[in-house]
Amino acid sequence: MSDNPEGVFVDTRVLVRDKDDAETVYEEHYYGKFNDEVLELSLVEAYHLMDRDILKVQNEGEQLSQDEALEVFADEDPEFYHKLQAYSDLRERGFIVKTGFKFGAHFRAYPRGVNPYEDGPKKQEQHTKWVVHAVSEDEELSFSETSRAVRLAQNIRATMLWAVVDSESGVTYYGVDRKTP
Repeated sequence: MSDNPEGVFVDTRVLVRDKDDAETVYEEHYYGKFNDEVLELSLVEAYHLMDRDILKVQNEGEQLSQDEALEVFADEDPEFYHKLQAYSDLRERGFIVKTGFKFGAHFRAYPRGVNPYEDGPKKQEQHTKWVVHAVSEDEELSFSETSRAVRLAQNIRATMLWAVVDSESGVTYYGVDRKTP
């Protein structure tokens, strides 16, 4: 194992192929997801770990600096900056944050201390608590977009949160629940 775990930028993710490195990264609050013995990290997970000096990332055989990684990752994902701000803010608050792709959002978040991959039946507190979508403070959301997102979150008994990122990189959360008469 290297001093700092190393990953390789491939397409839209970062792969940690060394088994010991992968386990080190994963065990710190469930970063990434294993695919066989390779740990796959999203770009926001990888950058967040780089920012904390936990992970080194290579692209085409060269180690990326944080500035280079920010540029490469943002080129790959136009929403990267806003997603990164929301992801990092949630992680700094101690939440477990995983992809929200299948719910039509950027992330799903779990309370502190929850293992989202625990086998068997889960207690209510072990389920996704929030479905999170990061947006710029300038972005406009339609009523139908809002309604769709809230209904998807409600289907898994979660609250829909919009993580609104302002021009100073601050994140404000707005939660919306559906109420029926």
